[in-house]
Amino acid sequence: MKKFLIITISFITVLSVAQNDPKAEKLASEVLENVKSYDNISIEFTYALENITEAIKEETRGEVFVMGDKYRLNLMGNTQIYDGVKQYTIIPADEEINISSINEDEDTGITPSKMLTFFEEGYIYKWDIEQNRKGRIIQYIKLIPIDSEAEYENILLGIDKHTKNINNLIYTMNNGTRTEIKISSFKPNQPLSENIFKFDKSKYPDYYINELD
Repeated sequence: MKKFLIITISFITVLSVAQNDPKAEKLASEVLENVKSYDNISIEFTYALENITEAIKEETRGEVFVMGDKYRLNLMGNTQIYDGVKQYTIIPADEEINISSINEDEDTGITPSKMLTFFEEGYIYKWDIEQNRKGRIIQYIKLIPIDSEAEYENILLGIDKHTKNINNLIYTMNNGTRTEIKISSFKPNQPLSENIFKFDKSKYPDYYINELD
């Protein structure tokens, strides 16, 4: 009987810890509703990585275009295109192109197409701090992964309270690495051509094509 009570109390404790904060859940839902209402999104961002223990500090700029599941990401001199079936990673420094198949329904990683919607499931929402960033009020939601084996402790989701769009993402990894993606330009419903999500092999005649599957 005593053992049963201990198990029951432990179960109730886990449930209480795992509950979403109602305010955080509501704001996250508003952001998701916003993102899903757009036909496409063009984003310019800064990617910063820091690990004090390893004395690593890097920062670079990138851009991504998203239309449904399709995306085109330009980062660190490389280009990654996903046309809905195949992913093409173009590496000019090596004159190499890696081609692979991706099942977006099975992929649990944070891909460019999920950059603004990845938190829809798999996380507990907690209300966090509010900051004034150059006149913009940014409300943070702490995302705690439900998966105990996740490689990060938490993700801070910075949301512009006026536009209900994402301002920045801060990842705190288990190994002490801190990664931040700061969105400098967010443009929805742009006149994007479908061609930017298509890979044109003729543009890379001397590149080595590596079919990974």
